[in-house]
Amino acid sequence: MIKSFIYKSIKNRAKGAIELNIRESIELHEQECLSKYASVSKNSVGRKIYEKPCEIRTDYQRDRDRIIHCKSFRRLKHKTQVFISPKGDHYRTRLTHTLEVSQISRTVARALRMNEDLTEAIALGHDLGHTPFGHAGEGALNELCPGGFKHYEQSVRVLSVLEKSGKGLNLTGEVLNGILCHTKGPEAFTAEGRIVRLCDKIAYINHDIEDSVRAGIIKIEDLPKEFTDECGFQYSERINSMVMSVVNNSFQGEIKMSEQMQKIFQNVHEFMYSSVYLNKRSFSDDAKVPFVIESLYKYFINNINKIPKYLCEIAERETPERAVCDYIAGMTDSFAADIFKEIFLPKSV
Repeated sequence: MIKSFIYKSIKNRAKGAIELNIRESIELHEQECLSKYASVSKNSVGRKIYEKPCEIRTDYQRDRDRIIHCKSFRRLKHKTQVFISPKGDHYRTRLTHTLEVSQISRTVARALRMNEDLTEAIALGHDLGHTPFGHAGEGALNELCPGGFKHYEQSVRVLSVLEKSGKGLNLTGEVLNGILCHTKGPEAFTAEGRIVRLCDKIAYINHDIEDSVRAGIIKIEDLPKEFTDECGFQYSERINSMVMSVVNNSFQGEIKMSEQMQKIFQNVHEFMYSSVYLNKRSFSDDAKVPFVIESLYKYFINNINKIPKYLCEIAERETPERAVCDYIAGMTDSFAADIFKEIFLPKSV
C-alpha cells in the first residue's frame, strides 16, 4: 500500500501536479491510514537539536536506522540475556531478545494501525543500556554508581549522550520516551511505546521458558496447567495467543491483554521467578559478577586516564564515577572478562 502511494506521488510530481517528496508522501499516508491514536511522524515533538528533514525517510525511520547502525546495538550480540556464557548456539543473547521484541511489537502495531516505524525504533533501542552479565551486572553497578543505575535510564543516556563518541544520536522525543518507559514507572506517552512495554514482557517470558527447558532447568510439563491450556506448549502458539489477546483487547490507545490472559501471564511470571530466575543452582556464575564489576569500577576510578578519551571528557564535565559507570555498562561480557584478566591475573611467561 505504501509503495503504491509513493509511486503515485512520484508520478504526480513528474507531471507537476503535486510537489511531494517521498517522505512527505509517507507522512500523508500515515495521516490518512493510521489510527487516530497513532503517532504520526509529521507531528513529532522533534529532536533536541533541529535537523533538516530527510527527503525519503520520516523522523522515526531515521531514528530506527541510527539505532541499527550504532556501535551499542552491535555489542548486544555479546551481552547476556539470562544465562551467562551458555554452552550452545541457540540460547538468546540481548540482541536476539531485542529482535524478537521488535518483531512482536511490529505485529501488534500493524494490527492496531499504530506507527510501525516508531514502534520498531523504540523496540530496537530499549535495551542498549544493559550491562555485561545481564541483570547481575546491572545489580552490581546499581550498588556502586552514585544515584544508582537503571538500564532503561542508561539506554536513553547511550542514545542521547554516549553514542558517536559523546555526541549522541539526537533522536526524537517519542523514541526516547518509549525507551525510558519500557519497563517500570510511568507508561510512555505514545501508544507505540506502550506496545513495546507489553511486548517486551511477552518476548522474554516465552523465550526464557524455551531457553530454560533447553538448559534442563525446567520441563515444559512443569509450566502452570492453566498457562499451557490457554496458550499451548509450543513457543509460536504461546506468542500467538498473547499477541491475539493484546490485539483483541486494546482500544482507544490503551494497550492491554484480556483480564484472563493477564492473570495467566502473572502466574507464569511468578513460576519463572521461583523456578528459574531465583534458582541459585542454575545461576551460580551470577555470584561472581559483583566481584568482577566492583574490581573494574575501583580500578578505573583510580586510573581514570585508562578509559576512552570521550569518557574522560565526561568525567571532567560530570563526575569520574559517572564516566566509569558508562564505560563498564557499555562493555560486552567477553570484553569485561578479558579486561579483568588483563588487569588482575598474572600473565603466563
